[in-house]
Amino acid sequence: EHSNGLYTVPDVRMRGVPENEPACKVMFNISIQGFELQVSRPVIYKYTDPVKGEVYRPLEILPPATVNMNEKVFVFSGTQPKKINLTIKAHMTGLTGKLELDAGKGWTVEIKQPEFRLTNKGDEVTIEAIVTGPASSGRTVYPPLSALEKDFPAADAEGQLHARLLIDGRYYDKSLRHIEYDHIPYQFLLSDSRAGLVKVDIKTKGLHIAYIPGAGDDVPAALRQVGYRVTELTDEQLSNADLSVYDAIITGVRAYNTNERLSLIQDRLLDYMKNGGNLIVQYNTNSRVGPLQAKIGPYPFTISRDRVTDERAEVRFLEPSHAVLNTPNKITSSDFEGWVQERGIYFATEPDPRYRKIFSINDPNDKISEGSLIIAPYGKGNFVYTGLAFFRELPAGVPGAYRLFVNMISLPKNKK
Repeated sequence: EHSNGLYTVPDVRMRGVPENEPACKVMFNISIQGFELQVSRPVIYKYTDPVKGEVYRPLEILPPATVNMNEKVFVFSGTQPKKINLTIKAHMTGLTGKLELDAGKGWTVEIKQPEFRLTNKGDEVTIEAIVTGPASSGRTVYPPLSALEKDFPAADAEGQLHARLLIDGRYYDKSLRHIEYDHIPYQFLLSDSRAGLVKVDIKTKGLHIAYIPGAGDDVPAALRQVGYRVTELTDEQLSNADLSVYDAIITGVRAYNTNERLSLIQDRLLDYMKNGGNLIVQYNTNSRVGPLQAKIGPYPFTISRDRVTDERAEVRFLEPSHAVLNTPNKITSSDFEGWVQERGIYFATEPDPRYRKIFSINDPNDKISEGSLIIAPYGKGNFVYTGLAFFRELPAGVPGAYRLFVNMISLPKNKK
């Protein structure tokens, strides 16, 4: 059982047990000077790679086929249906079957070609489904999943899309994910094939935004889901492209830590804001180990190590009349319900007086921080720094996070 990221495991033998147990294990009974020991070892597969030499991988016992969805959470911001792609992969030869989907009450699903035929092991086919959401969001709040389950639907999901395959009279409903990096052992994960369905009451303003990648996050894909056209800028585009075509420019998490070119084009970003653009900077780190060298923003502020880890911590509004809380979406305390894992990290401190502090937040019995979201006008545009955990909340489908992020993108131009 789990609640708010904490688990209760009554059977101590289950602590530390992996998501998927080894497919096959061998038990050894060992006797040493009268002491009996029982040792369990997984059966593994060994082969020789021409470059890496001997390679060991876990033995995989898979269903005849698996079905993966192209997103973990699908966000609906209007009445238009959404196309969803599902990829079916064969794990044996000569497969024929049918894809079935269930989306729950209020949601409708149409599959144009549900039948499939896969000749060879390893073959794949992608099937398109059309999903239509309910007329209104209903603001239904479901208990958020823990951080350990963040690969699956999270807070405020109004529906669950379940996929299953009918093959030879039996149903199979697993997705397959491979985890393969040089610095860790190869792993595979079999999970239920499901995704969250979220209907968000949201108004958007502006259509074309630019995203400067940082250390890696899923925010661009999340913004595309609610109708934005997102261009991820390369270093060359940062230096030479016409930035004025974008309604807003957003930097990914830790972008200033990972991309030295941002400090070199600071004047271009200042000009962009001066002429009416909105620049949104998501959190960066500033530690003794790796101090931040780049100048961020038009006016001084310091990035602290302040954070709020309680995702239910009260959010107090310091500037209730500020545009970021009112247009195009009215932000209320309910927009901070259902957040996952945390409120935010690496908040701003010691901001120049020209910055407006929007919220105050703190963990229980901890100091109050007013640096989770600061905003300053600059010329006709605006600068935003935020440590709020949008990089977690948007991919998890949290409606209030979408509404607030859209308001940051939509900050009105200043009359200068």
